[in-house]
Amino acid sequence: MVKSVEVTGKTKEEAVNNALAQLNVTIDDVLIEVIEEGARGFLGIGSRPFKVKVTVKIDPVKDAKDFLREVFVSIGVSVDISCDFPDGKNLDINLKGDNMGVIIGKRGQTLDSLQYLTSIIVNKKQESFVNVRIDTEYYRDKRRETLEKLAIGLAKKAKHLRKDVVLEPMNPKERRIIHATLQNDRYVTTHSEGEGNSRYVVITLKEEYKDNGYFKDSYKSGNFKSDYKGGYKKYRSNYKSGYRGSYKPDNSKSGYGYGKDRYDESEKNINDAEEV
Repeated sequence: MVKSVEVTGKTKEEAVNNALAQLNVTIDDVLIEVIEEGARGFLGIGSRPFKVKVTVKIDPVKDAKDFLREVFVSIGVSVDISCDFPDGKNLDINLKGDNMGVIIGKRGQTLDSLQYLTSIIVNKKQESFVNVRIDTEYYRDKRRETLEKLAIGLAKKAKHLRKDVVLEPMNPKERRIIHATLQNDRYVTTHSEGEGNSRYVVITLKEEYKDNGYFKDSYKSGNFKSDYKGGYKKYRSNYKSGYRGSYKPDNSKSGYGYGKDRYDESEKNINDAEEV
């Protein structure tokens, strides 16, 4: 809500000062509108006071900076705050400092909370909603890329294991990233389950590809067959060149050792992704 008061005084200056005292602001923070011109009258007869309307200026950038500075001072962190408010609707705030890990928090939870509270402070005085976005060191872009890779990796896992893959609980924005990344996937679909902060995404095979459907379709399309033949010929050539030479422990980049290492590394990437 916009703060404004109508105040009277014997003079305009007195009326304005009375208003500033009520609003607890300085004259630089307000807009002044004279509603009624005062008059001294003659010997006190016909005199009337000045009446002014004083309104606190709406400055989302100042409100955001003031609030964030108070927060950072209270936790003992030195942060440089820069704001961009080009269209009057979207306020982008960027934070820079030496200890941004504290501001980001686990999986961005602290940064999200800070953004939420800043949005409340900024919009308290606004007649139209201002969208507040806080970022630091391009964290949000990096997080989006991580979630997109996670979605793709776990979708592959769901396809090959032919069972649902359940992700950890995420906030609505992160769940939307997962849904958007896989919305055009041919073989899997996504949906959310759970309530509140425990809501999570489930990746599942589409009905038409369950019960070996994925593998049958891949085989019919020629992809599976060509991959298999290519792999078979590759290992057959290794075998012809020397079975023992290809499978020595110190030559793990060929033959069975290479395949095993590659599989283990793939599983490791998926497990690491699940921990994000």
